[in-house]
Amino acid sequence: MSSATSLAPTTGTDPHTPRTPRVPRALTISAWAVPIMVVGQFALLASVPVVIALVAAFARVRDRAVRGAAGLVAAAFAIPLMVWLVRPDGAQSLSKDIHPGFVALIVGASSALIFTVHRAAARTRRARQR
Repeated sequence: MSSATSLAPTTGTDPHTPRTPRVPRALTISAWAVPIMVVGQFALLASVPVVIALVAAFARVRDRAVRGAAGLVAAAFAIPLMVWLVRPDGAQSLSKDIHPGFVALIVGASSALIFTVHRAAARTRRARQR
C-alpha cells in the first residue's frame, strides 16, 4: 500500500469522492416568494419566482418530489393566469381577477414546494456529513 493513498484526507476535499448537489438558493427564495406575492396582491409579478423555481427545480435538483412540487406550483399558477389573459371582460390586474380558491391552491402548492425543498436540503446536509 502506498503512503499517498493511506494518508488521503477524508474531509470531503478528495477530488475522487462524488459531490452531492446542493439545493439552489434561488429555488428556496422563489418557493417562499410565490405565496407571499400572491397573498400580497402581486399575483402577476409572482410569475417571475414561479418560473425561477420551475427552471431551478428541473435543471439543478434530482429529487423527484421537488420537481413535482415545482410543477404543481407552476400549474396552479398558470390556470388563473391563462383565464385572466383569455377572458375578454377580465379585471385590470390578475390579483383582482383571481378566485380565492386558486389563491389557496397556489399557497398550498407553494407550501408543498417549501417542505420538499427543505427536506431535500436536509438530505444533502446529511449526505455531506458522511
